[in-house]
Amino acid sequence: MLDSYTRKDITYHMSRIKLLLSIILVAGLSATVLGQRSRIKSEDAEERYKTFTSGGVTTNTNSGILGGVVFRQSSALQAKLFGKNQYKYLAVELVNVKHPKELSQQDFVTGARLVYGKENYLFVLRPEYGREITLFNRHEDEGISISAILAAGPSLGIEKPYMIQYQTADGRVVTEPFDPVKHTGSSQGAGIVGAGSFFQGFGQSKIIPGLHVKTALSFELSAFRENVTGIEIGFLAEGFTRKAQIMAFAENKSFYTSGFITLYFGSKKR
Repeated sequence: MLDSYTRKDITYHMSRIKLLLSIILVAGLSATVLGQRSRIKSEDAEERYKTFTSGGVTTNTNSGILGGVVFRQSSALQAKLFGKNQYKYLAVELVNVKHPKELSQQDFVTGARLVYGKENYLFVLRPEYGREITLFNRHEDEGISISAILAAGPSLGIEKPYMIQYQTADGRVVTEPFDPVKHTGSSQGAGIVGAGSFFQGFGQSKIIPGLHVKTALSFELSAFRENVTGIEIGFLAEGFTRKAQIMAFAENKSFYTSGFITLYFGSKKR
């Protein structure tokens, strides 16, 4: 029988998946309308740019509401693919990967918040290289531009200790990484009294190398050609050389899949 945490996990991920599917459905209907318009208008009215540089914020099914930040750039290539404009796609992402069993709790006595059982944060730096293909292009200043993206690259996992404030048996409060052996079943007078500062522990971080691949659809929504607002929606698969020890009392893994949404802002150069 599923425990309460498992049911919460399923509900959480299902809500994220429903959100992604809703956006994809709306985008698909927009693409159909745009495709009908593009067949009517002439080819010389199509927008084509040399570079597109943008930055944004992202969320995914393995993170909180704010999952990380993204910087991306697309550069035009001379050759077309299946008659479509194609671009060299470069991007760098920095995201925080959470374990589905993470649950922030508040101590009713001290008021401090703590994720009990959390051993490490997992931050991932992802350089990406790939191709972006224009599926439906903007004509003049109307409509929406839709592109397909396929990219891959290395993943640099940064396993940073989760710092806690621990009261020793003699009454001293020390800040140190959570240790499931030492800090579980503490002796009389000792115990965890809160979480340490987020900025502590970076010097004790460990690196976990890996690889990732992603597929996405990019929707440019802005009505101004040079200044662009858009949404990137897609799925990512990522594997590391070992398991990242995020939670002490749960199954950790070395392979992750996620759906993501990125909101980006940028500008184009013709």
